[in-house]
Amino acid sequence: MSDVENAHVEIMTPDDMVDDAVKKRLGIGFWIAVGWLGVLVATVAFAPFLPFGDPDKLAAGPPRTGPSLDNWFGTDALGRDVFARTVYGARVSLVVGFIAIAFGMVVGGTLGMVAGYFRGRVDQVISFMFFTLLSFPGLILALLITSTFDRTLRTVSLTLGVLAVAPVGRLARAATLVFAEREFVQAARVIGAKHFRIMTRELLPVVLIPMAALALLGMGVAIVAEGGLAFLQLSVEDISWGVIINDGRGIRDLQENPHVALMPIGVMFLTILALNFAGDRVREYFDVRETAF
Repeated sequence: MSDVENAHVEIMTPDDMVDDAVKKRLGIGFWIAVGWLGVLVATVAFAPFLPFGDPDKLAAGPPRTGPSLDNWFGTDALGRDVFARTVYGARVSLVVGFIAIAFGMVVGGTLGMVAGYFRGRVDQVISFMFFTLLSFPGLILALLITSTFDRTLRTVSLTLGVLAVAPVGRLARAATLVFAEREFVQAARVIGAKHFRIMTRELLPVVLIPMAALALLGMGVAIVAEGGLAFLQLSVEDISWGVIINDGRGIRDLQENPHVALMPIGVMFLTILALNFAGDRVREYFDVRETAF
């Protein structure tokens, strides 16, 4: 028994992957991206305690004023502070992106691991579900759900989460197929480990690594998708980046007061760029290859 356990430890795949990754470097760009995301999350979390003002408060002066010391991003057509609205809008956009990709990882990741581990009929059924979701136009599905139900934060988040199930599930399935026959899994079977323990204790750590890289990329996609729904008046009714940009997309605003739309667009752009860059660096750091089975 001790020999088997020692062999199990020596060939532990997560440790091997981490040891290989130590030889690499994430780079300064990764830490800049993480720093931007950290500052953004901290600002959003403590926004009620910071001197940003009320995002819905109408200014006493004229509307549509440009950036100034009093209003860093200027004001919109109703005299509301665009900077305050951008900060509070980030709360909704980030929550939508996080819930969407979390739902996709939990549901899609679980289904993908089950399909890759048990294979056979189970794999065929689950893979057919993934292909069906991928074949259905994502925008049409999102429009169908959000127009049928209420436009709450939960509805929009879960709608985008459903769209993330298939991509995450296929990645989890591919990773599970790769590692299911490796020595550390075989050793766990030899000592009598149950299927649930093998999947949670042996396979889950190695499958989470590529899923984590995809999660960062997927969160950025979900934020952009929420902005697209906002342009169609089908996003949340609360303040979000998409809603703010939609408020300033008029021809007159873009010509005479572009700051109303460009300022939140700039913040969204930097956030999406940071998420994509960090996710790509994590993928390269752990040598995650895009595989499809």
